Amino acid sequence: MEDVVPYAVVVGLIAAAVLLAALSNRVSERIRVPAPAIFLIVAAVVSDIVPSLGGLPVKIDERIVTVALIFILFDGGMHIGWRRFRTAAGAVLWVGVVGTVVTAGALATAAHLLFGFSWSTALLIGTALSPTDPAVVFSVLGRREIAGRSGTILEGESGANDPVGIALMGVLLGAGGSGFGAVLSGAGSFALQMVSGGLVGLAGGFAMTWLMRRSRLPNEALYPIQALACAPIIYSAATLLHGSGFLAVLLAGIVVGDVRAPYKREIERFSSGLSSLSEIVAFTVLGLTVSIREVLRPEQIWVGLAIAGLLILVIRPLLVGGLLIPIKLRRGERLFVLWAGLKGAVPILLGTFIVSAGVPEAARIYGIVFVVVLISVVVQGGLVPTAARLLHVPMTVVEPEPWSLGMRFQDEPQGMHRHIVGVGSQADGATIRDLPIGEFAWVSIVSRDGQLLNVRGQSQLQPGDEVLLLADPGVKLAPVFDAPGGRPPLHPKG
Repeated sequence: MEDVVPYAVVVGLIAAAVLLAALSNRVSERIRVPAPAIFLIVAAVVSDIVPSLGGLPVKIDERIVTVALIFILFDGGMHIGWRRFRTAAGAVLWVGVVGTVVTAGALATAAHLLFGFSWSTALLIGTALSPTDPAVVFSVLGRREIAGRSGTILEGESGANDPVGIALMGVLLGAGGSGFGAVLSGAGSFALQMVSGGLVGLAGGFAMTWLMRRSRLPNEALYPIQALACAPIIYSAATLLHGSGFLAVLLAGIVVGDVRAPYKREIERFSSGLSSLSEIVAFTVLGLTVSIREVLRPEQIWVGLAIAGLLILVIRPLLVGGLLIPIKLRRGERLFVLWAGLKGAVPILLGTFIVSAGVPEAARIYGIVFVVVLISVVVQGGLVPTAARLLHVPMTVVEPEPWSLGMRFQDEPQGMHRHIVGVGSQADGATIRDLPIGEFAWVSIVSRDGQLLNVRGQSQLQPGDEVLLLADPGVKLAPVFDAPGGRPPLHPKG
C-alpha cells in the first residue's frame, strides 16, 4: 500500500491535464490557434522538462493513437452520414485515394531532388505527409458548419485518405526486394486492404444498424457503450482479413449516421465526447514523443518549413486542384477545400511507424514530419475561418444547445419526423400555412437558434430551423426540407 499516495498524485495530474485540455478549446478560439496544436506544443515542451513522460515505447504510443483514431474516424463517419456522403461519394473517393497517392509521389520527388534524400527515404517522407487528418479537420471546424458540397468533400477526404496513407506506409515498410515484382506485390497488397476494408466496413455498418434497432438492454446508458464497442470490433475484423481497419470504421460510421434507432441521440453525444477525448489523448501522446530541442535543429526545421511551404502553396493547389477540376464546385469552394486540407495526428503516427521500423534517418524523418504538421495546424488551421470568409464559403457557427425538450416512447414513433430547413429548399422562406406537405402532415415544434418558435400559420421558416412534424404513414417530407443538390443543413445532426 506504500504506493497509494504516488498513484493518487499521478491520477490527479492526469485528470487535471484532461480538464485543462478540455478548457483549452475556448482558449484556442480566442488566440486563433487550433486546440490540437496546443496539445502538441505543450506536450512536447513538458516532455523536455520532464523527460520521463516521454519514455513510453514507441509501439505503445502507436497503439494508443490507433485506438484514438478508431473512435475519431467512427464519429466523423457518423457526422457525415449516408445521405451527405452519397451526394459526394465519387468526389470523396477520387480526391481521398488518388489525391493521397499523387501527393505522396510529388512530395517524394521534391524531397529527393531538392533536399538530396535517397529515393527510399523520400518516399517515406512523402507517404507520411500525404494524408490530411480527420482529428484536426473536425477540431478546427468545431462548432462551424459549412454549407455546400465543399464541407462534405473536405470531411470525407480527411477520413478516406487516412486509410490510404496508412496502407501505403505499410506497403513501403513491408516491401522486400525491388523491381516490377515488388511494385506489383505492393499494388496488390494496397488493393486488398482497400477492398477488404471497404466490404467489412459496409457489412459492419449494416450489422450495427440491425443491432442498434433490435437489441433490448436493461439500462439506457448501455446503448451508447454497445454501439461504440462495435467500432473496435469492426477494425479488428477488417485487419484480420488483411483490410484497412480505419477505412472499415469510417464506412461503418457513415452507414449508421442517418439510421433511426433507440437512444440514437445519446449514442451520437457519447460518440462525440469519446472522439473529443481521443483527440486530446492522441495529440498529447504524440507530442510527448517529440523533443522540442531536437525538432529545432537547423537541419530539420528548415527542411520541414520548406516542405510545408511546397505542400501548402504548390503541391496541393496544383495536383489536388487538378483532381478537383471535374468536380462541380464554385471557385471559392474549390480553393477552400485546397486550403483546408490539414495535416495532423495521422502523419505523425506514420512517422512513429518509420521510427519503430528502424529505417535509416528515422529520427530526422520524424522531426521533419512533426514540423510540417505543426505548420499546417497552426497556419492553415488558424486561417480556415478567414479563408472561408474571403472565399465566400458559407460557414455558420452553431452555438451549443444545453437544454432539451422531448418525450420517450417504448416503440418507434412511426409518424414522427425531424427535419432541418435547407438553404434553397421548398420550405426556405415559406410560411407554415403554405408548406407543400398536404393534409396528412402537421408541424408540431419549430426550433430556431436554440429557441422555440410559435407554430402559427403565418410563421415563416428560415434555413437552419429544426422542424418536428407528425405525418401519416407513407408521407414523404424530405423533398420539402432538403436543400437542392444534396447540400447539408446549416446545423449538424444531434
